[in-house]
Amino acid sequence: MEFLTAVRWSPYAVGVGIGVLSWFTFLISKTPIGCSTGLSQMSGMTEMLFRGRAVEQKEYYQQFRPVVSWEVMLLLGIVIGSASSALLSGDFQWQWVSPLWESTFGASAVLRVAVALLGGIVIGFGARWAGGCTSGHGISGTLQLDAASWLSAIFFFAGGIAAANVIFRVLG
Repeated sequence: MEFLTAVRWSPYAVGVGIGVLSWFTFLISKTPIGCSTGLSQMSGMTEMLFRGRAVEQKEYYQQFRPVVSWEVMLLLGIVIGSASSALLSGDFQWQWVSPLWESTFGASAVLRVAVALLGGIVIGFGARWAGGCTSGHGISGTLQLDAASWLSAIFFFAGGIAAANVIFRVLG
């Protein structure tokens, strides 16, 4: 159990673990693993807090019902699992601005949060538009040898590399 206290895990072991999790997901739920559906459901549940059951009448939420599903529980597990891992390894720390961001753009937490929020909104729209997120296409879709998912995964990486270069080389 010593691996539980490691700051960094082997990417090969983690890859095998995600692959096995994907197999079980297909076996038990007959659906691919992904996060964007759970996020959509959570946004519907959040909207229900303010607007009540009228949210369920929206066409979008007819397809992605705002309920606590296994996808929502997967998201909760990701947060709890990553926090537990950071605590067990002794690597946990509260940090609004990373050292790399601070050295490039300064220590403003407001700017960092604003950019993260904008990026989250853009990637959320992109995930819904593409019919899935990086985990849905990059893990489950490629696992099924789906051509659209392979194409999506290639562009996820290309887009991430391009965005990092723009943010840290052009703007920084």
